[in-house]
Amino acid sequence: MLEFFRAFFAGEYAPHGYCLMWHPGLVWTHVISDALIAAAYFSIPIALVTFVRRRRDVEFGKMFWLFALFILSCGLTHVMGIWNLWNGDYAAEATIKAITAAASVPTAILLWPLLPKMLAIPSPSMLQKKNDELAEALAERDRLLEDLKAEAEHRARAEAALVQANKMEAVGQLTGGIAHDFNNLLQAISGNLELIQMAPDKPDKVARWAGNAAQATERGTKLTGQLLTFSRQQRLDAQELDPARLIRGMNELLRNSVGPTVDLEVEAEDGLGAVRSDPTQLELAILNLAINGRDAMPSGGALKVSARREGDHVAISVTDRGVGMPPEVVERALEPFFTTKGPGRGTGLGLSMAYGVAVAAGGDLRIESKVGEGTTVTLLLPRVDSAAASAPVESSEPQAGAAAIAADILLCDDDPEVRSAVADMLRSHGHRVIEAANGPQALLELERSVVSLMVLDFAMPNMNGAEVASQALELRPGVKLLFLTGYADSEAIDQAVDGRAKVLKKPVTAAALTAAIEDMLRG
Repeated sequence: MLEFFRAFFAGEYAPHGYCLMWHPGLVWTHVISDALIAAAYFSIPIALVTFVRRRRDVEFGKMFWLFALFILSCGLTHVMGIWNLWNGDYAAEATIKAITAAASVPTAILLWPLLPKMLAIPSPSMLQKKNDELAEALAERDRLLEDLKAEAEHRARAEAALVQANKMEAVGQLTGGIAHDFNNLLQAISGNLELIQMAPDKPDKVARWAGNAAQATERGTKLTGQLLTFSRQQRLDAQELDPARLIRGMNELLRNSVGPTVDLEVEAEDGLGAVRSDPTQLELAILNLAINGRDAMPSGGALKVSARREGDHVAISVTDRGVGMPPEVVERALEPFFTTKGPGRGTGLGLSMAYGVAVAAGGDLRIESKVGEGTTVTLLLPRVDSAAASAPVESSEPQAGAAAIAADILLCDDDPEVRSAVADMLRSHGHRVIEAANGPQALLELERSVVSLMVLDFAMPNMNGAEVASQALELRPGVKLLFLTGYADSEAIDQAVDGRAKVLKKPVTAAALTAAIEDMLRG
């Protein structure tokens, strides 16, 4: 054997090629077979190249190109087999075989490392299994989503029930506090009126008792105004005012309100400028803050009300040295009806109302408090550039010596007691009054009488005051309109009569009523 290989590589055995004496049938068997094999080999690379070009996402793309080259070269070897049957071009055939070898060896070498990755490619059955698992997971997800939806709906119903319960609790707090305050006011009014009835022949005492009843009525008016301000339904009479002068003017009111156990200091810087707010509501807000400060010092202490400039704002602060509030209470302090006072001692609307006044003026409210050290509540009101605030505030009361104007007035109010009292007020100042118990009756009286002014209630059955006023202006375009109302109806009135009416809030004093009427008649 060794002798054979030695002789072979030494060139002692020369190749003989194909035998030309083969039978023709055998030759054509070689030709046809090689041709078919070559055609098959050539078609395979074309298919591989087409696949790789169209599926650029397929992994192992370079391997496909190399495999295509290998198969193509294999096809060429069979073509050369046909060629050499007649030409004997063995050099070309050897070259092509060398190219085939060069392509086949790297292909074989690279194929084995890729085999694990190729085996990892999922089969159709594996893909189907994964699809089934995914479909099951999606179905489970849908079931979970339905469960979550049902739970969310249940939670929403529970939250709605909780909100309703909180509302009812808030209403309970509100009604308890309001009932307590109003019962005290009614007691003061009824007690003094009873004393007047018992001793009508003692004018000095009657005057004092009447004054006490009037003061209680005024406090009731402020209380309802507080509620309406909180509900954002109050008609705010915003005007430019001097906060320093307003605070200094409240000195006596504040001292009487906080009592003798409180050391009150009222301080206001000069040159604060003007702010735009409702003076009555601003006074009420400051008063509420001062009373809150007093309540935080049950054994007495120092209370300071101050006003200073803070950038583009005027800062009105009320500072006490009381028990202070923990952070969780500060966070809830502006919530409506929230109070730390005992039952019947407060409505929880004081800070909410003060915040509403600040926001209505375009400002804000700030609370700073430390437990055991005290609390500072600050109203931040934007400054306005105006000299109007430096001028004295005109009084709404009739000027001394001013001539009273008697007029024909149509009064419409469905409450007979209120209507009678207002009619007597008007008649006591020389006015001629026509009374109407409802809207249709008022319009009927307006058709057959000439009046200069109509005094209207708003909340009346079947036909409210705004509807009466709208039709009255069609009948008598020049008639003046004055509303006496305890209802939060300012917007409805303005919409009905296009701002052509003056509004006074019940209860109204005879002086305020007379002043408003004379101002309207003079205007």
